[in-house]
Amino acid sequence: MADLLLKSTTRHVRLFTARVEGGDLVPDPSQLTLDVDPDNEFLWEASVLEKVQQRFRELVAAHAGAELSEYNLRRIGSELEGTIRQLLQAGELRYNPDCRVLNYSMGLPRTPENL
Repeated sequence: MADLLLKSTTRHVRLFTARVEGGDLVPDPSQLTLDVDPDNEFLWEASVLEKVQQRFRELVAAHAGAELSEYNLRRIGSELEGTIRQLLQAGELRYNPDCRVLNYSMGLPRTPENL
């Protein structure tokens, strides 16, 4: 029987129980793969993306030993959404004005004048 691919999708975070091989997702129950901002709604600097990835590693470590379920994946995804919102509100992350659909899903843009 093939391994079952579990996933959790939020607006800006996708989690999969898979690994990436040659650009394809291969189900792997022992590994979580993170896809951040698949619609390119934000402009990411490497340091800001690293903060999200570090938070992901912390959350995975905190759930070590827990059942790997869609519910737990959703909890991790929701926490990461909160981290992205905090980065946006702190002015560390900016909306991408060239995004396909600019809908300000995390709230109106913040400028230094109104931080």
